[in-house]
Amino acid sequence: MKNIQNSVALVTGANRGLGLAFVQELLAKGAAKVYATSRKPHNFNDPRVVNISLDLKDSASIKKLAQLAPDVTIVINNAGVFLHTTILDADMENVRTEFETNVFGTIQVAQVMAPVLKANGGGAMIDVLSAASWLPLGSYAATKAALWSVTNALRQELKPQGTQVIGVHPGPIDTDMVRGMDVPKDNPNDVARAALKAIETGESEVLVGDFSRYAKARLSGPVDELRLPV
Repeated sequence: MKNIQNSVALVTGANRGLGLAFVQELLAKGAAKVYATSRKPHNFNDPRVVNISLDLKDSASIKKLAQLAPDVTIVINNAGVFLHTTILDADMENVRTEFETNVFGTIQVAQVMAPVLKANGGGAMIDVLSAASWLPLGSYAATKAALWSVTNALRQELKPQGTQVIGVHPGPIDTDMVRGMDVPKDNPNDVARAALKAIETGESEVLVGDFSRYAKARLSGPVDELRLPV
């Protein structure tokens, strides 16, 4: 898939932050329709946007997506939670919530929407990962590492049907999720533009910002050096 103009996209977690930026950038690039999914709908004030209620911890709401959005050509798996949970001191309910949302819910969206993409010519699927996929940041990082592996598997499994699968690894983004972190943050619209550009250029992986490039580079060194920059 090379062209976003006149495409039909589905964005999870679309009511704020990076998801909202994805909707804005898709519309700016001429998407014909955007299904904006979230637990609390946002008023986009644009006839091209269709709100869908979706909770990634609710399998029933995920299963309805194919029926509610049968014309989709781009799926953007953006929704996620970051509960600032460590491994040893974790409340296991928080760990389960992060994994159910960030990993299992995203897998189910892929399972439900892959046949839709196939029926509409293949299209593209974007998984929003993180520089944390490669760094020790508690259970959130563990979910993103798992989703990185899932994304790599999906790329191979969906290749025969002509679906482009893109993994996007931003560093900290200026959204509510990391509002309290005193670190440089990327603009969410810049991240969305970089991700959508990969559809047009045919890329499979997008590293956004110095933080993400730093994290990926550490993978080639000793495991003891997989740490946050100081």
